[in-house]
Amino acid sequence: MSKPQAPKSSSNFQPGSSAPAGTQVHSPNQFSNFEAGMKLFHTRQFKEARELFLQATRGPERDVANRAALHLAMCDRRLQQITVSLGSAEDYYNYGVALINSRNLAEARAHLEKALEMAPAADHIHYALALAQALSGDLANAQQNLKRAIELEPRNRLIARQDADFAPLANQPPFDALIYPEKKSW
Repeated sequence: MSKPQAPKSSSNFQPGSSAPAGTQVHSPNQFSNFEAGMKLFHTRQFKEARELFLQATRGPERDVANRAALHLAMCDRRLQQITVSLGSAEDYYNYGVALINSRNLAEARAHLEKALEMAPAADHIHYALALAQALSGDLANAQQNLKRAIELEPRNRLIARQDADFAPLANQPPFDALIYPEKKSW
């Protein structure tokens, strides 16, 4: 016959813990490490957050340790350097457009400029570079590249008219004359 166990006190027992009755389970350091790690994680400081999550995995609270382990793995994935292998002008162009869409304009411009070096007569690269320059406030260079894109392929004028990203510039000189040349004669 087994000996009846004393009821576990709510002050000594946390749900989900495997700590024996009578031992203090609450670990302020584990909780504070996890919370501090979450703050760093949300500010994209993954290396610092990773260290705090690692410490939080070693505490007695299984639930906190499990969540810390999940966040530790997320930090590891985000810290891995993903190298992009770009070889052609089209590769640089496609990657540049993706960077424009994520509004990483400085890096987008660099990739599009590289694409333009490789294919200086590609109208779509001039167009994308003009867009990246316009969005980053470099209106003079944006106007020059858009002008070149239209010279190479006149259909780019219509595309620019319908492009929501160019809409704020459409009525500003010198874009208005470039996008709507027919307005000059009115």
